[in-house]
Amino acid sequence: MIVSKLVKIATEAFEQKMAAFGQNWDTRRLTAELAEQVRDALAASFSHAARQAYKHFLEHYDPQESLIEWHGQTLRFKTLSSKTFLTSFGKIPIERRLYQADTGGPSHVPLDYLWDMEGHFATEDIRQAVCFAIAHMTAEEAEQLLRLCSLFKPSATAIKNIVEKVSQEVEPHQKTLEATIRSHIEVPLQTRVMVASMDGANVLLREPGARRGRPAERPRQEQAEQKQACYKNAMVGAISFYGSVEDDQKGPERLTSYYSARMPEDGAVTFKRDFEQCLEALQSKLSPDTTRVLLCDGHRALWNYVDHHEHFNDYEKLVDFYHTQEHLSKAAEALFGKNSMDGKRWYAKYRTKLLERDAGVESVLRSIDYHSRTCRLSKSRREDLAAEWTFFRRNQHRMHYACFRRRGLPIGSGPVEAACKSIVKTRLCRSGMRWSREGGQRILDFRCHVKSGLWSQFWDTYKNLRQSA
Repeated sequence: MIVSKLVKIATEAFEQKMAAFGQNWDTRRLTAELAEQVRDALAASFSHAARQAYKHFLEHYDPQESLIEWHGQTLRFKTLSSKTFLTSFGKIPIERRLYQADTGGPSHVPLDYLWDMEGHFATEDIRQAVCFAIAHMTAEEAEQLLRLCSLFKPSATAIKNIVEKVSQEVEPHQKTLEATIRSHIEVPLQTRVMVASMDGANVLLREPGARRGRPAERPRQEQAEQKQACYKNAMVGAISFYGSVEDDQKGPERLTSYYSARMPEDGAVTFKRDFEQCLEALQSKLSPDTTRVLLCDGHRALWNYVDHHEHFNDYEKLVDFYHTQEHLSKAAEALFGKNSMDGKRWYAKYRTKLLERDAGVESVLRSIDYHSRTCRLSKSRREDLAAEWTFFRRNQHRMHYACFRRRGLPIGSGPVEAACKSIVKTRLCRSGMRWSREGGQRILDFRCHVKSGLWSQFWDTYKNLRQSA
């Protein structure tokens, strides 16, 4: 009965709308203008028809009783309350019956409860589309995009409100949600190596603090305003799975990667906890012969954390080779001067040794020692060289590049370096952007789910948590 009624309502509404649109069309021949008019009319008519039918469908289930039982209380009908809902067909105003106890207290709208819209004005599919969009672009950009390609057209303010509401619902269940999502992660069958990597990326926060960078050459009017913003280090983690080395490849094939990210926090406590939990969940899915590698740049704070945490005792540890290359290049500049041919030859020679010889880093240290004694260097170049010598000496036991290559293990932390750019920098570090820690974390959470290929798992988990709350 209800289905046939919906068909009738939708059909009549569609016919009426299309007839009104078509009164002034010149249909004697096809033109681009006519095709555009018909296209727009079909979309508008379909949207109108769907809204009319959907409105009737929802209002059909609104209870008509004067008294209802709710959570052990008797509630009495008080009034009709109108609310406009944003659906995939556009905005639909609906009259809902509102109930309340005779003694007062909170009111209850049964219809909102029945179709799981308590506290929301946008339907679930709209919420998902908006949150997915906001992971990639600003609210203003999402508004413009959706106006071009959807029947629903939320404002930038509505988009922000939707995202904030979803985040508020997720926050109390964050641990459960993340654990559920991790349980859905599948380790590829071809996996030979699991690589864990961590790195940081600076984010401009909307809070007082010292701003990094070169000081202004002259006073500026906005100087006082700038003191209300500061750069802090957000953390990014990548867990990557690698297969075998193919004949035409220099390194093993990366099968997939999963990411996590946290806004700046003293000691990165939350990031470390979440990263460790994710590693533990994935390790249980690995075959016993899978090699586990920890691959990071040379940041001392990261390695100090790793070296003093028992969770990483079973990992083989390596400093990212591309980061090591940068230090080797700086050492060459300190020894021979910038852009000198001798420096370029020295760099090429010892880069090859690092890649091909087990004692490559020892060769680098001996060469730096020798040239520092025999070359006449300025004070600044000696200081630069000493810093590079310290880097190689401190990380000597984490630079077994030749051995890793023979075993078909990766030597570069490319996934986490790319994640710092694609997850943090691309979205949070655009011109003029400043963030609260809470607002930035909403975006990072969404982007990590998207970039990890886990968006559908995240959204399904969110829906289940909401419905069971």
